[in-house]
Amino acid sequence: MAGHSKWANIQHRKGRQDKARSKLFSKLSKEIAIAAKMGGGDPEGNPRLRLAISNAKSQSVPKDNIQRAIDKAVGADAANYDEIRYEGFGPAGIGLIVEVSTDNKNRAASEVRTAFSKNGGNLGETGSVAFMFDQVGEVQYRADTAEEDAMFEAALEAGAEDVVSDEETHTIYCAREDLHEVTGALEKTYGEPMSANMIWKPQNTIDVGADKAGTLIKLMDALEDSDDVQNVYANFDISEEVMAGLDD
Repeated sequence: MAGHSKWANIQHRKGRQDKARSKLFSKLSKEIAIAAKMGGGDPEGNPRLRLAISNAKSQSVPKDNIQRAIDKAVGADAANYDEIRYEGFGPAGIGLIVEVSTDNKNRAASEVRTAFSKNGGNLGETGSVAFMFDQVGEVQYRADTAEEDAMFEAALEAGAEDVVSDEETHTIYCAREDLHEVTGALEKTYGEPMSANMIWKPQNTIDVGADKAGTLIKLMDALEDSDDVQNVYANFDISEEVMAGLDD
C-alpha cells in the first residue's frame, strides 16, 4: 500500500495487480490483528479496528478472514507487534517513509536496509524526511459514487479540508484527528469508502525521469515485498511518457 495513486497506476500497468492484491490481503489482516490486540476485539469500542475492518471489506477480504484475524489477536498466544517508522532517500533524491509492523525488529530492519542499499537509496535519521510530509486523514471513494461537486460539498460539510477528484477516485483529506468523524459522516451518505487511513501526504513532489524511474520502481517493490512493511509513502511524480516507457 503506497499511499498515492501514482504507485497504484504503475502497479496496474506493470501487471502487478495479482501479486499486489495478495500482499494487500495479508497487510489488511495484520492491521486488523494489531488493532484488535491494542484496543480489543469489539469494533464499536475500537475506532482503529473499525477502520481496519472497513478497509478490508472494501477490498473484498472474506468475513471469515477478518474474524480469524480478530480471534487470533485477542487469544492468549497472539503475537506482539512493534510499530516502527523508517525514513530514507531514494533515486533522484526522493523522500520515503516506511511504516513497519513486526514481531522481529532485527529482521525488519535488515530487510528495509537491504532494500534501500540495493536499489539506489539510503536510510536516514528519524525526522530527516518526515518534515517534507503532512500526516493527515485520507478517505477514498470510487469516482462513480457521486458527482465531483456533490462529493466536494459533502466532504466539506463532514469536516474535510480538501477533495481531489480524478477519473477513478474521489480522495478526501482531513486533519488526522478528524478522520473517524469525517468517515462516519460520509458513510451515512455514500456508504463505506474504498479506504480510510492515516497517511503521510507529501507537501511537494519530485519529478523522476526515465534514468531513475526503473531503479525507483525496484526500490518500491523491494520494500513492499517485505511482510513486515505495512505502508510506503514517497514524494515522487512520474510523467505519463516515462510510465509508458516502463512497459517496454
